[in-house]
Amino acid sequence: MTDDVELIAADGERKVSAIVSPASGGRVRQILVAGVELLAEPSTGDPLSTGWGSFPMAPWAGRIRNGRFDFLSEQVALDLNHQDGDVGGGGTLTPTRPGTDGPLPDEDRDRHAIHGTTFSRPWTVDARNTTRLEMSCDLVGALGWPFAGVARQTLALTTTGIDFAMSVESRDSSVFPASLGWHPWFAKPDRLDFDPVAMYERDDAGLPSGRLVAVPPGPWDDCFVNHHPIRLHYDRQVASTVTVSSPTDHWVVYDGPEHATCVEPQTGPPDAPNVRPKIVASGVPLRITMRVDWN
Repeated sequence: MTDDVELIAADGERKVSAIVSPASGGRVRQILVAGVELLAEPSTGDPLSTGWGSFPMAPWAGRIRNGRFDFLSEQVALDLNHQDGDVGGGGTLTPTRPGTDGPLPDEDRDRHAIHGTTFSRPWTVDARNTTRLEMSCDLVGALGWPFAGVARQTLALTTTGIDFAMSVESRDSSVFPASLGWHPWFAKPDRLDFDPVAMYERDDAGLPSGRLVAVPPGPWDDCFVNHHPIRLHYDRQVASTVTVSSPTDHWVVYDGPEHATCVEPQTGPPDAPNVRPKIVASGVPLRITMRVDWN
């Protein structure tokens, strides 16, 4: 296991740091601006849980319905690592349940493959200096993902923000559908500045039906079409506004928890291989960027 890596940027007396845990799914454990923590801490002792820090999601973001999708006339059945709750949310399915093809067993109807193969596995540190870190993780090795490829992530810290870049690349001439994103858990803001143009309709499983609808009042645990940065406002002197921006137009916002709000840029909606797939092939990677800044 790789030890945590601390990136540090300083401007006079103001120090900014990002604590990164390659061993815990390549996630940012915490961002500190003059000692103020921007991210929610883990609520359990599980370093690989999905409820803290900011972790990358690859080669898919969010849930894949029942762990199944069709690709090139073949059905892919991934292992299931998430059990829906009775009302909403849900949690980790431990141990994971092997994926099955053919008719779906009744007991698996509320079970899915969530957040990709890399959030629960160690990433390799490929290069680093005081303010920059490059990591990578093979896609194969968890949940029965069958397509050879690699996820790469770069973090670059300044005193005013942190830039994230991620890609998924094919290996061995593999061709596969993919989606990418980050899942940052920000400390609960006093106000959220968010102006999406539409929302994906959710079905009974809480997954996108593929249809866009008008945006209802929150709270949300939904995927939106959004073209603007999202701002989290805090009643504090340091980092009173945290802005999340990305060129992508798909965002998941989860603001139900009392202690945190998740603002997640993604290349597509949850269940993307079934709803809106993007194809990765040799020489055709999938990429996404995100910037988190503060003032």
